[in-house]
Amino acid sequence: MSNYAESLSHLDSYISARVPVIAMRTIEQQRALRLLREAATQSRRSSMPFWIYTRATGLRDLRTNASVQDDRSLAGAMDFAAAQFGSRANATVVFVDPDELESDTPVTRHFAELARLADSNMGSIVLITDTPIWSGLQRLGMSLRLDLPDAEEMYGILSGFLGDHHGHIPIEWTEEDARRAAEFLNGVTEAECVNLMATIAAKGSIRQADVLGLAQAKDRIFSDLTGLERVHLKQGDYAIGGLSGLRTWLERKHDMISRDLRHTALRPPRGVLLVGVPGCGKSLSAKAIAHDWQLPLYRLDMASIHGKYLGESEGRFREALAMADRVAPCVLWIDEIEKGLAGRDDMSGVPQRIIGQFLYWLQESQSRAFVVATANDIRSLPPELLRKGRFDELFFVDLPDAQDRKDIIRIYHHRYLQAHPEPEQLDRLVDLSEGFAGSDIEAALHDVGEEAVRRGGIGQLKDSYVMDTFAQVRPLSVSNPEQIEEIRAWGRERAVPAGRAAVTPVPGDGGRTRRIVFMDE
Repeated sequence: MSNYAESLSHLDSYISARVPVIAMRTIEQQRALRLLREAATQSRRSSMPFWIYTRATGLRDLRTNASVQDDRSLAGAMDFAAAQFGSRANATVVFVDPDELESDTPVTRHFAELARLADSNMGSIVLITDTPIWSGLQRLGMSLRLDLPDAEEMYGILSGFLGDHHGHIPIEWTEEDARRAAEFLNGVTEAECVNLMATIAAKGSIRQADVLGLAQAKDRIFSDLTGLERVHLKQGDYAIGGLSGLRTWLERKHDMISRDLRHTALRPPRGVLLVGVPGCGKSLSAKAIAHDWQLPLYRLDMASIHGKYLGESEGRFREALAMADRVAPCVLWIDEIEKGLAGRDDMSGVPQRIIGQFLYWLQESQSRAFVVATANDIRSLPPELLRKGRFDELFFVDLPDAQDRKDIIRIYHHRYLQAHPEPEQLDRLVDLSEGFAGSDIEAALHDVGEEAVRRGGIGQLKDSYVMDTFAQVRPLSVSNPEQIEEIRAWGRERAVPAGRAAVTPVPGDGGRTRRIVFMDE
């Protein structure tokens, strides 16, 4: 049963029971009013009067929309309701989004008195609001929540829209396409769904590619959200060298992120945790995934969610995860996740509660928010985060091997020097960059690019300048080999390699090899 049908069933029973206060929580007023009209127009209620008050239209008959009185004030509508409840039975008055319902105010006290008067003569007050209601008023009746359309109801909305446009514009969508689109539109209102589809139809056709395009169009509704930072990708964010094992795994997950899973016991892919050597492409991977999958990218800054008041951090984190559910399908990037989950010995208990919230969300959320979490300080990660079933997989991102370094050098050489390196030069740079992270290679070629601009072009640079620049780099694997070896030792034993199976030797580490993990195709 859809949420709309379930809400209609509850509302119908409350009206039949003549509950004195019926509180309906929703952000979709028009959908709530349609629900009320369906309940009010049933034949068995033809003799029961229904009125509705809004600030814009004043007091009107719910069925006929005829105006009842000239006074459009809330006080005038409440006086009218009091007169009806005192003089006749089975009267129902609907108030849409009245002010000051959240606390003990004169308005809520007045509504409470109206509710008691209605109760004495089989009357009902219906309050439609998107805010909580004062408990002293709420306890006088019943409440229901009209949530956003679920996938089944959204499919019905889409089917109706497609049916209205059939024969007027070319429509390539099959039933399966409409089902996938309904899943993608989870978290939007009915009106937003119609607006998005109208925008697509305004192009003169509805193509199959528009199914994935809905994710990007939906993103424009949520472009400025509390708790999440929208990351706008630049052209250079798409290219990434190496990480072939991670890429192969992501290709399989890409198919599942957009597949209709309603008739299976499967849930959408949850995400991936990337740990490993700093500067080797973990953060860049999140951007590349969002680009390749054509999904919006949001960044959750774990360090910024902590507040100084009791419960503030947990509240911010809960809001951010709820927003991620609403904007899905998306890629949710959590950079350096250990910073937000550190402090397990903190006596306040905040980190433990945040960890609990996050683990529960990872386990239970059914949204298509694909998490890409990165971590450098693996010692700070709580062990329960690493358990299978939280993330879909745990990958270790190691220093690039010779072939990966060759790919990375090509990418950054072309980006900063607008030219491809000569084969002989490329081989020499690969040898010179042994032990480099991807960020070390980028920084070296960025410096070369600056010098080329300063001198008037790459042709003004000697070949030896590029070699000298690489030779002067002191990568972290050389300046802090103990830290790098500790990270790599952890990754060999506990994670799937993100690159090829063989480990890249670091100068001075004895050329040890990593454990090989084979993934079934």
